[in-house]
Amino acid sequence: MAKAELTVAVIGAGAIAGRHFSAVAELEGLRACAVADLNAERVEEAAAQYGIPAYLDYREMIQRERPDIVAIALPHYLHKEAALFAASNGCHMMLEKPMALSVDECDEIIQAAQIGEVCVLVGHTQHYMAENIQAKLMIDSGLIGDLVMIHDVRHTDYFRDSRPDWFLEKKKSGGGILANLGTHSIDKIQWLTGSRVCKVNASTSHNGNRGDVEGSGLIYLELENGMPASIVQAGYVGAARNETEIIGTKGMLKLMTGDSLWLSAGGPYERVEVPRSVSPFELQYMDLLQAISSGGDTGCPPSYGRDIIAILEKVYASAVSGKEQYMDWS
Repeated sequence: MAKAELTVAVIGAGAIAGRHFSAVAELEGLRACAVADLNAERVEEAAAQYGIPAYLDYREMIQRERPDIVAIALPHYLHKEAALFAASNGCHMMLEKPMALSVDECDEIIQAAQIGEVCVLVGHTQHYMAENIQAKLMIDSGLIGDLVMIHDVRHTDYFRDSRPDWFLEKKKSGGGILANLGTHSIDKIQWLTGSRVCKVNASTSHNGNRGDVEGSGLIYLELENGMPASIVQAGYVGAARNETEIIGTKGMLKLMTGDSLWLSAGGPYERVEVPRSVSPFELQYMDLLQAISSGGDTGCPPSYGRDIIAILEKVYASAVSGKEQYMDWS
């Protein structure tokens, strides 16, 4: 018999933890039970805010609290270790993206989840953003005709002083702007089109003022349906931009995720009304709850998270070698 209420513990008390706790508080059937972080001041503050116990060791938290669900909001290089421990203790997981540092690490997590018989949702939030959901509905309806191409652009000050140092260490983050924000773009393109990447060409630059990761990248992708797509991202000082232009045979969409959606049916772009329901994090937890209840997969299962990392590895291989890379999905 299913439990009436599932408990949720969060590993990592950084900024993203608040979004997890807010989503849990809004949803019937979930209750926050604990938080863990190595930073004593930060974890005590979070614990006091949400009225839950604080732990400095997530292993102790899991073993003492026995949460039904663990949200892993840690630096990328700690994802695998925490996920394996959670799975071995029978905890379902809300695992922030990127899933892990490599395909091999993803495979370890997938195997552990299968052995532990637990559900995992990898936090590719693009699937749960209101503007993206509306854009996909419009694409799938045929409103802009057959898709021709997608051009995705993201500019931000990636090396700003407030960014933690681990983001800029490749061995801890997995890469720079393309590992962190580029994976969002790859995911968005695949999800909007319903087609997987099959070919990759990429170029990167390394001109950041700290760290050893790339500060910009240009990626040319081809999808299995034959459609091309480009991703252009720069992390140096300049004007911020986050736009995805989706071009069809009967019109165009300009998707500004988290802000707005625009449609051109032959003239200037006109703003599209985007229905608002619940937050992306609430939608993620609703997805995970449904998977737990049904025994099926989440909308972003670990196999999908692994695919994104596989594509990222080919992106970096292309940037280093200067050669086109092909995905092997067999």
